[in-house]
Amino acid sequence: MPPYGEGMISSIARSAPLRWTLLPFSLMYGVVVRGRNLYYEAVASAARHAGIPVICIGNLTTGGTGKTPLVIDVARRLSAMGRRPAIITRGYAARSAETSDEVLEIRAALPEIPVVVNADRVAAVAGARRDHDADCVVLDDGFQHRRLARDLDIVVIDALDPWGGGRLLPAGRLREPMSSLRRAGLFVISRANQVGDSVVQAIREATLRIAPHRPILTAAVRVDRAVALGEQQSPATDLRNANVLAVCGIGNPATFLRLLSDHGCRVCDRRIFPDHHRYRAPDAERIAAAAERAGVERVVTTRKDWVKLAPLWRGLNAPAELVRVDIRLDLCDAAGELDEQLHRVVEQGS
Repeated sequence: MPPYGEGMISSIARSAPLRWTLLPFSLMYGVVVRGRNLYYEAVASAARHAGIPVICIGNLTTGGTGKTPLVIDVARRLSAMGRRPAIITRGYAARSAETSDEVLEIRAALPEIPVVVNADRVAAVAGARRDHDADCVVLDDGFQHRRLARDLDIVVIDALDPWGGGRLLPAGRLREPMSSLRRAGLFVISRANQVGDSVVQAIREATLRIAPHRPILTAAVRVDRAVALGEQQSPATDLRNANVLAVCGIGNPATFLRLLSDHGCRVCDRRIFPDHHRYRAPDAERIAAAAERAGVERVVTTRKDWVKLAPLWRGLNAPAELVRVDIRLDLCDAAGELDEQLHRVVEQGS
């Protein structure tokens, strides 16, 4: 049995007694968040301007919504425009002297683009300009970070769980009220290919009721390629019809399992860990043993998990091959809208 069920992340949302118990704390949290937002909206000098264009990619809920693939995509687009972007992140869930999962993932995907890790985003932008000659920055997971002014807020909405149960933390997964969507300049509905068209349309309508006249793009997540240990790149089609054991420790494990299934993998067993799980040698040994019991030749994981699991796997004499799948974000419609918005922002900031 997996150490954690797929629905672990949403257990609070399904537990009515616990939700009602936590509701007073959500109300108090909401008062604080609304008060903070009112302060930044009323005091023009409260937000610090970076001096270069800032494109923020964030969300309204906790957990994985597909922000990291979009951060990577936007940074690539800016670089293709001839800009010198840097990515700013606070390095969420990193322990002392360790690097966070997202930072490792971004650096592996974009080795040529600097990633500046600092909880003080204002200082991080100054460092990006000073140390890397950045002429624009992509702010990772910064929608709630009001102290740094931004030129474009892109909010990612997860089609699998768009509104986090409809309640603020801790009774739900909303970081702030849905009315905050009005601050965004553009929306991306991620994982749109993993739900029906009617679900996507309902999310569009709900978003436009709060933030009318904003562009709303949809994005599909797909397997881009498969890479085995030793960096032997293989076409993603190699995994079709393969018997695999799936391993992940991400905010929304259901999307990874569905991605593999949609790609044609036969998931014979799975090991689901908490988000940002720090793999240790015993974890790798148990995963290898489970793969052997399941009779699979491949253990398939995400890039986020790979950067922590691969060093441990190298020390095992495991018969199963460790394979990571790289995920590609495909904008399904009006992709030119994103480029136009980015062009406008960087040209105005030049």
